[in-house]
Amino acid sequence: MRGMLRALTLAAGLALAAPVAAQDAPPAATLIADQIRVDGLNRLVADGHVEIFYDGYRVQAGSITYDQDTDQLLIEGEIRLTSPSGTVLTAEAAELSADLTNGILRSARLVLDQQLQLAAAQIDRIDGRYSVLSKTVASSCRVCAGQVPLWRIRAERIIHDEDAQQLFFDHARFEVAGVPIVYLPRLRLPDPTLERSNGFLIPDLRVSNTLGTGLKVPYFFTLGDHADLTLSPYYSTRTNTLEARYRQAFRFGEIELNGAISRDDLRPGETRYYLFTEGEFDLPRDFTLRFKTRSVSDPAYLLDYGYSDADRLTSSVSVGRTRKDEYINAEILHFNSLRASEDNATLPTLLTNVEYKHRFAPATIGGVAQTKVQVFSFERRSDADAVGRDVARLSAEGKWRRNWQTGNGVLISALGQVNFDYYVTSDDTTTPSPETRIAPFGAVELRWPLVKGGANGVSHVLEPVAQIVWSDTDTSAINNEDSLSVEFDEGNLFSLSRFAGQDAYEQGLRANIGATWTRFDPDGWSLAVAGGRVYRADNQNQFPDGTGLNGRLSDWLLAVQFATAQNFSLINRAVFDDGLDFTRNELRLDWSHDALDISSSFIWQEANLTENRPTDSSEWVMDLAYDVTPNWTAKADWRYDFLTDDASEAGIGLEYRNECVSLDLSLSRRFTSSTNVDPSTDFGLTISLAGFGATGDTTRYRRSCLR
Repeated sequence: MRGMLRALTLAAGLALAAPVAAQDAPPAATLIADQIRVDGLNRLVADGHVEIFYDGYRVQAGSITYDQDTDQLLIEGEIRLTSPSGTVLTAEAAELSADLTNGILRSARLVLDQQLQLAAAQIDRIDGRYSVLSKTVASSCRVCAGQVPLWRIRAERIIHDEDAQQLFFDHARFEVAGVPIVYLPRLRLPDPTLERSNGFLIPDLRVSNTLGTGLKVPYFFTLGDHADLTLSPYYSTRTNTLEARYRQAFRFGEIELNGAISRDDLRPGETRYYLFTEGEFDLPRDFTLRFKTRSVSDPAYLLDYGYSDADRLTSSVSVGRTRKDEYINAEILHFNSLRASEDNATLPTLLTNVEYKHRFAPATIGGVAQTKVQVFSFERRSDADAVGRDVARLSAEGKWRRNWQTGNGVLISALGQVNFDYYVTSDDTTTPSPETRIAPFGAVELRWPLVKGGANGVSHVLEPVAQIVWSDTDTSAINNEDSLSVEFDEGNLFSLSRFAGQDAYEQGLRANIGATWTRFDPDGWSLAVAGGRVYRADNQNQFPDGTGLNGRLSDWLLAVQFATAQNFSLINRAVFDDGLDFTRNELRLDWSHDALDISSSFIWQEANLTENRPTDSSEWVMDLAYDVTPNWTAKADWRYDFLTDDASEAGIGLEYRNECVSLDLSLSRRFTSSTNVDPSTDFGLTISLAGFGATGDTTRYRRSCLR
């Protein structure tokens, strides 16, 4: 019988009692039930597994009676009403209009976005928009028989505005474990489906030995559909601070501003502040405008308040475009050092850079070629001789590479490059100006990739590489200011020059020799090893101690990478001499398995005066997270300096999450100090309730009522 009645539509009965114009006819209603009968001339009764589908609504019940005279539905037995927006109403009995927009539900429950539950003695539906709940309790906690929810809000009345996605509470009382905590005569909160709404955000309690005990209370303002403002007053025993964030989206871009202003006991009588801005806009012809600014009142402000640990601030504006064979970029940068050991008057603080690159395939000689033109300059604020040196440079570069493959699989490559640089220097009588330099490069490279596959599915790839490089000796008097930091790793082992910038380039005849080997296992793990060194015909004395590149023979470079299918990876990169004395060693480990997440790194570096590192350095950094239970997570992080035998930073945290609440506890300590910053200890506490505003999916944290 039920299968025969699935196609029954009640356009004349449930949808409309009186005839209307065809263009005004409402949607048809579909009724499904185990039994349907007509009682008299104006009553229709449906019993057993009743379902009604009407204009996006769905009603499920034990029985439904439709009275044509009153145009009302009488519904009984485990009622479930789902609205087009996803709101769910359950009840034991209901009287609703035929279009389901008005009526009364008794012993009812309103469920919003499968998160927030509101139980009431009665719910009045008004115009399909409002649900008025009387003598109600609201909570997003799982309610088990005989147990009091972790938190709940009792109210005389709650009005849910489905269109505005808002909840209005009258005479609300917030309870924790059944104990009243606070009473509010009026309260407005967003429902779980609302992503943006004016109102308070989650408060943040902070305890710091430098800033005292304080509370941060953010308030969010929606400024139309495409902009918002968040103001966060921060009151503590030692500071009064106002933090702000402004965001706006445009048709072709977006901007964001973050800042704060403070009056505190750390610098009495001073107004302290910071302002960070950034934005990006699409321009015609695929160009993009990007900008960012960084400003701060004093060097210690960012660290004192935990806004940033940056000790050099970079502001910039750029216009650029990247295509398959072309790169164009023009930018202006400004640097501001917060380090006590650096003087901004003698640092290159204002830089201008315009760069154009083009890649193409020359028809006559084959291969791939690239041209580059660059205009670069920097200025120092100081006009003192030598230390206030300003430089402008025009550079042109041409690169070419072509590959040939022999019958036995050897890959032979020819490489060529020519650099032209024109320098103009001012505020430095010791440097000739202008100065011109031409730097030619030539290289031949041989690679022999070898592949071996085993019957058990294991495969090996071995590739020995030999590269012979020549470049002319630089006899110019150009100062090296952009290539003081030099890296030696598997990424530049086979490079024509290992200097990062344009002021210096690698000289003389040399051979870069190395090999890579990789093993792939069918079980999902892999092992890769890469290594080599540089042999020079003559020692050019270009590289300082601590780089691994000084001398006729460089140090050995060895890099190992191991990864498994179970989210474990280990990378180690070492630079060492023939006596196994290490110049540099880096180790990084990442493991994510079941309840444990570990990320750890270790670095050892030999002293290097050109990189402003007068002593050796050795640090270990660890980040750890462990799920003690499905709801409790313990966290720890620290940074340890082995040479000083002391921690520089350390922190622990405890996080609890379930379907209705999240709690974050954190304790951190910064041990290092400088002229600008003192050691500090900070304690943080944040508590948020799920079910109000867009809080994300909490299904994985949902508790069970089973014991």
